[in-house]
Amino acid sequence: MATYISLMNFTDQGAKTIKDTVARTEAAQKMAKEYGISFKSIHWTLGQYDVVCEFEAKDEATMAAFGMAMASLGNVRAQTLRAFSADETKAIISKMP
Repeated sequence: MATYISLMNFTDQGAKTIKDTVARTEAAQKMAKEYGISFKSIHWTLGQYDVVCEFEAKDEATMAAFGMAMASLGNVRAQTLRAFSADETKAIISKMP
């Protein structure tokens, strides 16, 4: 499984209904399971981003489909990054000449 980090900001709609953010996250976790994606962690944050999540998904296409489904709900905008463990990074580096 690949790891992904999503950096999220509330949209105006999401901010107006901020009291529902935990319930929406619980619903998103259920939706993620339908895609075969697991939430590893979620944090509401101060600073540039409102929410930071860590996911595991089988591939980029699956993560992209889930991200599009989440975006269509209109509560958050996300920037999703593929993250690599130390072992994965060692394997990547080993391919360098």
